[in-house]
Parts: sequence; structure tokens; C-alpha cells
Amino acid sequence: MRSKITVIGAGNVGATTAQRLAERDYADIVLVDIVEGLAEGKALDLDESGPVVGYEAHVTGTTDYSATADSQIVVITSGLARKPGMSRDDLLQKNREIVWSVTKAAAEQSPEAIIIVVSNPLDAMCHVAFEASGFPKERVLGMAGVLDSARFRTFLAWELGVSVRDVTGFVLGGHGDTMVPVVSYSNVAGVPVRQLIPEDRLGAIVDRARNGGAEVVKLLKTGSAYYAPSAAVVEMVDAIVHDQKRILPCAALLGGQYGIDDLFVGVPVKLGSGGVEQILELDLEADELEALRTSAGSVRELVDVMSGMPALA
Repeated sequence: MRSKITVIGAGNVGATTAQRLAERDYADIVLVDIVEGLAEGKALDLDESGPVVGYEAHVTGTTDYSATADSQIVVITSGLARKPGMSRDDLLQKNREIVWSVTKAAAEQSPEAIIIVVSNPLDAMCHVAFEASGFPKERVLGMAGVLDSARFRTFLAWELGVSVRDVTGFVLGGHGDTMVPVVSYSNVAGVPVRQLIPEDRLGAIVDRARNGGAEVVKLLKTGSAYYAPSAAVVEMVDAIVHDQKRILPCAALLGGQYGIDDLFVGVPVKLGSGGVEQILELDLEADELEALRTSAGSVRELVDVMSGMPALA
């Protein structure tokens, strides 16, 4: 019997995630959306792609969470997308309500699932999903670091004219303007990037990585990125489904690592069938560690703001 993976939200990120997962052909997909007909139509379109692309995965579109029962993984993409000039913080109140509602509904149907949060502001929404689901911290995590690291690696590869496959780089911290591209652990086939790229150019690349999402939003004018975000989600799902023990930067609930406690922040984790199986604590340079803690402080501010909002049932 095939595994089942649920994707909540049939917008660009959710639908593209469902497409990439269907093409993986290792699980059936349930695509859920509050808008009647939206998920159903996209699911039908994806099913009719199977004979051409060559996958047997069945995609179900629905507004009914009973169809999601016993999912191995639940990916939450629901929420308002950023518009030009809108910060992630502006999304806080409305997306908090949305993420709480969909998490409660999904967790009731799939109490053993692993939840991957994609909705923004990402790190704060992880707290919402964690509280709403009541799941252990190992089974609630956020997609941010894989995406931000992919952008960083892309820009490094372009600068050097090398294959992106040979570029290693981590971006840690909150998913926002304070994220921390970790230059000290970035290399090309083992060669530190500091030996290959002048400091001023590295600084420009770091800044572009930090603003990678906003750059796409500005160019699109309506909507936000979805090809790279969906690819990042699927890399995480692959690691869980196949128990790959991948070391990937994900938003995880820290318990004192890096001097940060009780906060979802992007850090390297070992990702396998149990979800977050280990949090790796890198020996960061002093300025990088300070920047990571500053980034965590920005997340803490959002969490504190949410704590003052009316309770959700």
C-alpha cells in the first residue's frame, strides 16, 4: 500500500509541491484547499499527467480533511502570500489563524504524521503548528534553510562559474532579513569560498541571499516564489520517506543549542523517518554566532507578539 502525503494549500507552492511529489511516484498525494474546486481541479490535472510523465501516484483534491487520514507527512502551505512592500511580519495575525485551523484539522486525522511548515512568517508559524498539533518537537519542523541555502549556493556557483552540485553552503537563523549565510562553512568541492571570492563580493552575495525571496517578489509584482520553495520541501520529504538521515538546515525547536532555548530557528538537523533526529551544533565564528542569536531574537519578537493575541480554539 502506498504512503500518503498531504499538502494543505493549493496555491502555487502547494500545487507545485504536489506535482513534484507525484512525479517522485513513492506516495499518493492529497491536496487540500478551502476554495471549492481549486484542489479538485489541480488534482485532476495532475492525475491526467501521469500517463505522459510516467507515474502511478494518485492525487486527490478535496476540501474535506477526512481524505487526509493516516498521512505520513503533512505539508502546510496555507496562508496569504507576500505582496511587494509587505513584510513577513505583516502576515502574522492572519496566517496564525489559518495555520492553527488547518493544523488542528490535519493532526486529528493523522496523529502520527510529521508536519512541515512552509507558511510565512515561517519560524513563528512553526510555533503555531507545534502548539495546535500537540505533536512532539521532532515531528514539527519548518522549510526555510534548504530554500535559503539553495539561493546562496546558486549565487556562489554563478560567481565562480562552477556546478551548483559542487557548492556547499548553509543558511541558518530565521527565515527573513536577519538570516545568516554561514560563510565559514561554505566551500566548493572542499575549498573554502573565502579562498576563491574576495570579501567584498562575498558580502554582496550574502546580501543577495538574504533578500532572495524579496527579489523574486519584486520581479513577479504579484505573488512570490514557488519553484524553489517546492523543490526545497520535496528534498525534505525525500529525506523522511526514504529515511536518508540527510543533514539539512531546517527550522527546529531548539533546547539550548547555540544558546537559544524554546524557539524554532533554522539550524542543521539530521532528517530521517523520525523527523528531526538530531540537531547539529556547528562551531561557528563569533560574529556568525552573534548574528544567529540576533536572528533568533527577531523570531522571539514575533512569538511574543503572538502570545499577546487572543487564544485560538
